[in-house]
Amino acid sequence: MADDLLGGLLRQVSRSFFLSLAILPRPLREPIGLAYLLARAADTVADTRGIARQARLSHLLTLRRACAGEAADVVAVARACAPHLARAAERALLARVGEALLRLDALPTADRAEVRAVLATLTSGMVFDLTRFPGEDAAGLVALSTLEELDRYVYLVAGCVGPFWTALHVAHLRRLSRWSVREMSEQGIRFGKALQLTNVLRDVPSDLRLGRCYVPADELAKLGLHPRDLLDRDAAARAFPLYRRLLGTALEHYDVAWRYTLAIPRLEWRMRLACAWPLLIGLATVAELAAHPNPLATTAPVKIARGAVRALLARSALTVWSNRALAADAARLRRRVAL
Repeated sequence: MADDLLGGLLRQVSRSFFLSLAILPRPLREPIGLAYLLARAADTVADTRGIARQARLSHLLTLRRACAGEAADVVAVARACAPHLARAAERALLARVGEALLRLDALPTADRAEVRAVLATLTSGMVFDLTRFPGEDAAGLVALSTLEELDRYVYLVAGCVGPFWTALHVAHLRRLSRWSVREMSEQGIRFGKALQLTNVLRDVPSDLRLGRCYVPADELAKLGLHPRDLLDRDAAARAFPLYRRLLGTALEHYDVAWRYTLAIPRLEWRMRLACAWPLLIGLATVAELAAHPNPLATTAPVKIARGAVRALLARSALTVWSNRALAADAARLRRRVAL
């Protein structure tokens, strides 16, 4: 049943995205939900560390072909990965990839093309991740080289969702008929980059322990640091100016993302909320990261308390009708970030 796949299962693998999907206008839930589930399945395969990296890459490419509409044995992928997955929800997700693909095939032609296009880009980002970072722990630590490489990465794994999201909404919502798809897609790219760069900055310590450093080596070198220095608490503190500069880049993306959200007609309140919620939570996370004494060396990811998230969501349900009120909510969070 549709509610079982795009409801119960999706909620189990991503509570945060489920909130946005559930509030979307009904015609958009199927294509966007399927795109998310299939991307999440591919990401699960890429992160199955009980399997050798080359085998993971092979399984990921199999899913990539399947999402493109080519013949591929997705059952074999699920069978290979399942014994190495601790979470039952992830095993269930891989077991139901075939079902999701059948529903993808049944989408209207234009929607199906959009889903396949965004999945092609997202999975290329996952392939990049698997090949760019060959290690599995801190001993094999490798860093991205430049800010341009970081920007390209956040586009591949999140920014590309902006044009997909925009095209689908314009196609399905008559109130968006005056939108310039090209202009709004460019803003949508910045929207995705804002959220992904926040994730990158939040996860620096845990990624370092997995052999991945998304903080560019060239920028660290300007501070007299090597990526491996970030594993040392005291040395990591010396990289904080660079970290704050990256937080500033994220804030610039958020500014554009809010322009995108406020351009949505007020009567399309479902779309407005689906956009406002991740932005509010993301901005609150940036504020917490900026206030942390040493976010590069924390042992636990910086997260927003559930009570605070619920308060943000509840308030936005009232402010969503007013650009002034919604912008004030964003400005209030932004002022908490002292850079």
